[in-house]
Amino acid sequence: MSLKELFGDREFYAVMLKVALPIAAQSLVLNALNAVDVLLIGQLGETSVASVALANQFTFLLQLFLFGIASGAGIFTAQFWGKGDIPSLRRTFGLGLGAALAGSLLFTAVGLAIPERVLRLYTSDPTVIALGAPFLRIVALSYVINSLTVLFAMTLRTIRQVRLPMIVSIAALTLKTALAYVLIFGYFGLPALGILGAAIATLVARILECAVLLTLVYRWQLPPALRLADLSGYSHAFLARFAATTLPVILTEVVWSVGVSIYTAIYARIGVDSVAAFNIASTIEGVAIVPFMGMGNACAIIVGNALGAQDTDTARDYARKFLALAMVGALAMGLAIFAVSRVILDAYNISAESADYARRVMTVMAAVLWIRAANMVIIIGILRSGGDTRFGLLVDAGPMWLLGIPLAMLAAFVLHLPVYLVYPAVILGDETVKFLLGLYRFRSQRWMNIVVGSEG
Repeated sequence: MSLKELFGDREFYAVMLKVALPIAAQSLVLNALNAVDVLLIGQLGETSVASVALANQFTFLLQLFLFGIASGAGIFTAQFWGKGDIPSLRRTFGLGLGAALAGSLLFTAVGLAIPERVLRLYTSDPTVIALGAPFLRIVALSYVINSLTVLFAMTLRTIRQVRLPMIVSIAALTLKTALAYVLIFGYFGLPALGILGAAIATLVARILECAVLLTLVYRWQLPPALRLADLSGYSHAFLARFAATTLPVILTEVVWSVGVSIYTAIYARIGVDSVAAFNIASTIEGVAIVPFMGMGNACAIIVGNALGAQDTDTARDYARKFLALAMVGALAMGLAIFAVSRVILDAYNISAESADYARRVMTVMAAVLWIRAANMVIIIGILRSGGDTRFGLLVDAGPMWLLGIPLAMLAAFVLHLPVYLVYPAVILGDETVKFLLGLYRFRSQRWMNIVVGSEG
């Protein structure tokens, strides 16, 4: 693709920026404030950082489970919106919402009943477990509420109503960070609660976020405003098609998230310094990857809308431009991370060894950011928009489990390498192979499918 083709299509950029910018802005604030949270907790030392990081791994599993459900349902809601079929859109959303509520109830029960056992999956350090278990119990109270927010917000995005969830989310996240600051250190006459203060702030913010979002959706009667009458009329053909398309997405997110948790457990077994270093570095990377998360999600929406309208030429052209733009932008972002890594790490109250580990990990992350950005656009944006979810499962989970995890275990437990050398083994076996497989599928054009029929 020439530079003129990539940068000269004004119509593409008008559509892309309208959808991608609010999504990217929301993700930017989320990751930036998460970085602030890690910075605040980092003032309490490496053990506190490690405790929160490992406790949040369980929440991370739920978030990706919810993202899988929302993304799977979103394949249909995006195409139904392009087709102009609102009743079918609502019925599809209802199916996704029911699955999300059921899954979040299970996660809540586990997080409340056995948080210590959950943390022992990641570490054997008794201090980390003792600090992290109460944190996890409090955060688990927000899981069901958060599942409602995620499903409503994701469905609003698929119909290009992106500003409302962005505004509500940014307000809630800002409140969370401010409240965490007060409760962690004990300002305005309140007791200093340490990491429990961060957990309470998370719970309060998620309750308010959900309440405001649902109130506005129903007050304005937006398409996701479900009624009981909408939850009927499902044909067997549609249910079968919905399950065949959506279940691979959910399975992809669950299998992938378990794999990421195994990576974290591997880093944790290397030592507290290693998991603290990786958590800090990955938080910085999370901020840097934000524009490309926005592109991936915008690609899924815009290309999905085009496929629903049976405009395959536009779908193909826009998919190519999203992928090229993500790769070029991520190369520039990687150089920026490398340039400022030392300055960022000076803000953390961590040992010299942890800071050195974090800097080395960030260097690798910066070098391969373009591959991660490309994978995000291919898997989340392109393959899912066309309902090519079974191949998406293969390309997302296969390299991780067959290459990435075995190489990480070999590097950590057999060769006894430090975390900054274990991480490149993960990238080599996981992200690089994933990119090559995904690029092959994209070029074949077999990902383009219209999943919505005449019935809902």
